[in-house]
Amino acid sequence: MEQAARAFKTAWFAKAARKARIRDIELCEAFHESMNGQADDLGGGVFKKRLNRNRHRSIILAKGGRYWIYQYLFAKQDRANIRDDELADFRTLAQGYASLGADQIARLLEDNDLTEICHDGKKQVQ
Repeated sequence: MEQAARAFKTAWFAKAARKARIRDIELCEAFHESMNGQADDLGGGVFKKRLNRNRHRSIILAKGGRYWIYQYLFAKQDRANIRDDELADFRTLAQGYASLGADQIARLLEDNDLTEICHDGKKQVQ
């Protein structure tokens, strides 16, 4: 039985998104678009998705497709893209996330290192 994909944001991303006024409902919609191929696939489980009416870019890690984790956010006006060394680091991190089990995800949620945005196609908006 295939598990439904789940979307999360890291604590760092949550703070950056709050500052940029990007709500969870927009992140959830962008997550579904990304799952349907409407994001730039940077390889190795790393995706770049436009947010906030094209003013910001998010880096989503989704190696294995089970867990999609919003990891990094930057304003388009501040930088054009991530550097090659950052991409390599994100690919390594995506591999690590792909190997996590349900108990490890639960622990990250409990410790507030991750916040769930969407699960089973339902929005978890606060």
